[in-house]
Amino acid sequence: MRKLEDHYWWFVSRRNLALRLLKSRSQPDHKILDVGCGTGALLHQIQQQFWAAGLDFSHHALSFSRQRGLKHLLFADAQSIPLNDGSFDTVISLDTIEHVPNDAAAISEIFRVLKPGGTLIMNVPAFSWLWGPHDVALMHYRRYHRRQVIELLTQSGFQIEKCSYSVFFLFPVVVLRRAFEKLQRGEPKVRLPRVSKFTNSVLEKLMELEASLFVRLNLPWGSSVVAVATKPN
Repeated sequence: MRKLEDHYWWFVSRRNLALRLLKSRSQPDHKILDVGCGTGALLHQIQQQFWAAGLDFSHHALSFSRQRGLKHLLFADAQSIPLNDGSFDTVISLDTIEHVPNDAAAISEIFRVLKPGGTLIMNVPAFSWLWGPHDVALMHYRRYHRRQVIELLTQSGFQIEKCSYSVFFLFPVVVLRRAFEKLQRGEPKVRLPRVSKFTNSVLEKLMELEASLFVRLNLPWGSSVVAVATKPN
């Protein structure tokens, strides 16, 4: 992940969409928490514009974040966040909740550390029928339907501002690749298709176009579910 996330189209596009959603809802004095900050690519960009902290339950991931020069890092589990109530204006959590045994507990903790009126921006992998070796290798507990994400968030008290699928245009390619992986034998592995610099650039542009559509309407399918939710005042 550390080797690829700064330039590989999927990581770049996921990050850019999250930053677009963040910037449209945040003020310069807002405090941001990245739950599941991983090796720090998103947090690095957030800290250039906001006061931001990151937490992760992997010491290895946090060591990579420190190598980036990032500060305000916390080793913690999303199911029990050791921070005060109402500490943050925005929480971002990208591809993290599916790794947590008790996703409801994690969402409740995020709700607790948000200020009233605060915003959660999150994404998770979509559709349980896409489950395969890729998910096993990544140690996922589940994949989600859009309605499941809405239910998960509202049960903790969030109001849904937006909930849509993403990776819309490339979804047929994802489906074919996941089907092919299910036919392969051997130990489950994470396999990201190698692409040329040109192809990588084209895919980034395609995802940029999708992001401009995403902010205007809900997309009917995709390999991820992206949600924006607020904690009531």
